[in-house]
Amino acid sequence: MADIESIHKQRKIMVGVDESEESMNALSWALDFFCIGNAKDSLILLHAQPPPGDYSNMDSTGYLFSSEIDQAVEKYQKNVTENVLKRAKSICIGKNVCEESRVCVGDARDVICEEAEKIKPDFLVIGSHGYGTIKRAFLGSVSDYCAHNVKCPVLIVKHLKK
Repeated sequence: MADIESIHKQRKIMVGVDESEESMNALSWALDFFCIGNAKDSLILLHAQPPPGDYSNMDSTGYLFSSEIDQAVEKYQKNVTENVLKRAKSICIGKNVCEESRVCVGDARDVICEEAEKIKPDFLVIGSHGYGTIKRAFLGSVSDYCAHNVKCPVLIVKHLKK
């Protein structure tokens, strides 16, 4: 018979979070079903911040952009990231889990796969927007990509239809 200590070993659960409702549903699901009363569990909130735009300082009409535009874009991205993490942390309040936040810059697919390779979580939990075949073909699917490229179990929490 396994002892209590081996049953309640520390697990690392990585959850991809962004500004979508689907990612927050995935986080709630992970907290409700994985992190039940095990204070040893470690929850890693991962947010992929889009890379800065690749554009020249001159538009097609010859108008020069100032560095203020770059700063405004950076400030906006920083605010989005702060709000995403603040919202995710508020969902974690009252749950008995050790939570850590990570922010990486890059395409969400690449960021999630690279961080999963580094962290080696026991589970990766991500939300699904529930795109159909055509939308998924044009927009791509982060969850589908991760499910095929991450080396740990991946749990995709589908969106709730209203």
